[in-house]
Amino acid sequence: MGISSLNLGSEPAPQVSEPGAIGIGSWYGLQTRPRHEKIVSQRLEERGVTTFLPLLTETRRWSDRKKIVQVPLFSCYVFAKFAPERSERLRVLRVEGVFGFVGAGGEGASIPDEQIDAVRNLIEAKLKWSSHPFLKIGQRVRIRSGALNGIEGILIARNGDRTLVISVDAIQRSLAVRVEGYEVEAV
Repeated sequence: MGISSLNLGSEPAPQVSEPGAIGIGSWYGLQTRPRHEKIVSQRLEERGVTTFLPLLTETRRWSDRKKIVQVPLFSCYVFAKFAPERSERLRVLRVEGVFGFVGAGGEGASIPDEQIDAVRNLIEAKLKWSSHPFLKIGQRVRIRSGALNGIEGILIARNGDRTLVISVDAIQRSLAVRVEGYEVEAV
């Protein structure tokens, strides 16, 4: 999927019970069955679990028609916020379509709120961006101006352009957005 196939201008907000959801607990990545992200998110919400499922609007073309569809940003992943107690974990794992938690030994690693908020802010800003290979190395920076003020990520150079890579460590997925014209500071 390239940038040209994305239509971010008319897409609704990502599925989340409340933007910047404040709740007890931490964010966790859940691995789902393929093409079950939306139904898993819905089933978790029905059980009172706060979820975040960033969606993209794409135009799919067939030989006879075009259709606008919403697809998950991260295929086979949903984010859920809950207390890390055994009973809560079991309640989440019992949802049909959930394979397990993302993290060592299937126990799940909590995802910092800042990483979830950075993905949410990037999607809501409706800027052009592209998927980017997951990076663990590089200098961590924070944007200090414009629509992306406060977002942190790894600064890289690609084809002479300054690019900020926003990563969700637990699922090893990243997004890249050009930051030319933004004030950037080292963290």
